Amino acid sequence: MGFAVHWQWTIAIPPWTLSGCSQDPDVLFVVVHAYSDLSTRTAQDLGRTAPQSLAAHKLNAEALEMQGKWEPAQLEYEGMIEKEPKARGIHFLLGRLLLSRPDAGPDAMQRAKQEFLKEIQIDPSNAGAQYILGELARRDQKWDEAISRFSQAAKLDPNFAEAHLGWGLCLVAVKRYEEAIPPLRAAESLSPRNPTVHHALATALERSGHKSEAEKEAAIHRSLNSATPTASAPERPK
Repeated sequence: MGFAVHWQWTIAIPPWTLSGCSQDPDVLFVVVHAYSDLSTRTAQDLGRTAPQSLAAHKLNAEALEMQGKWEPAQLEYEGMIEKEPKARGIHFLLGRLLLSRPDAGPDAMQRAKQEFLKEIQIDPSNAGAQYILGELARRDQKWDEAISRFSQAAKLDPNFAEAHLGWGLCLVAVKRYEEAIPPLRAAESLSPRNPTVHHALATALERSGHKSEAEKEAAIHRSLNSATPTASAPERPK
């Protein structure tokens, strides 16, 4: 049964009060548009009341990025950094853009790395920056640096499944199998349907002498792979 719900009501009502009709497609449709309308109105208010604020420029840059307008988005981020070089999060966003931009040039990865390093100097608690630095180090097979970055990201954000996975994968790569088991167990708990996790964990367990546990993980890996054509790759932080 459908419901006629005004968008203003959905804003006033806490989300958990909609739980009883959370599967009704008409309600879900209205709620989506309600929050979308609220987001649009708030963005317009921000643009009117504080058009030169860091928040307004950041919102504009993110919108440009979503539209694939890489150059204007990059200019926005660079302008923000010029005005407020110590602002949290902006170096991270610029680094992420440089890695995402298809026409960024051959030095994009190195430039992005410098932005992530600057971000960590400003905000040592930025787990996303630590994670991406770990991925860059892993691709270059700089295992010690990658292990350090991934482990730091996982400690900063214990629910960061990809950080635990990256940490474990690097430890497996350098044959530190017993050490790889705890981070891979954490990744398994956080992302139980990721075949890559189970494959790495099976390898670590088998090579460290835990044969029966390794067989269980290998079986899970086979089961997930049969259901999913390609193994899930670690996601980048947003």
